[in-house]
Amino acid sequence: MNVLIVDDNEAAADLLRELLLLQDHTARCVYAGRAALEAAASESFDCALLDLTLPDLPGVEVARQLRAKTADTPMLLVSISGYSASDGAGDDADLFDHHLQKPIDFDTLDRILAAHASR
Repeated sequence: MNVLIVDDNEAAADLLRELLLLQDHTARCVYAGRAALEAAASESFDCALLDLTLPDLPGVEVARQLRAKTADTPMLLVSISGYSASDGAGDDADLFDHHLQKPIDFDTLDRILAAHASR
């Protein structure tokens, strides 16, 4: 799968990218919401891992725009946050297919990606 990682914690995003590469995925890191939208406009991604608290745009706004742009071929959207699922996205939780709380359990993420890829 081609995964877009969106997190303003550059070290965490880069480490997650390395782990995904070890699992034979491709991955690209960006560290802000607008950069995520630009990346998605220039490259096709199967999945986006979105931090909910970004410096320029809220993660839910990035998710909303990604959903609108990929309506024909829906992208798997996974929110990543230090907050629990009930605290993070609020009424916009339905924008996301899954929610992972930081620190991310990589085995859980791997199962999510495998399930999506097998569809």
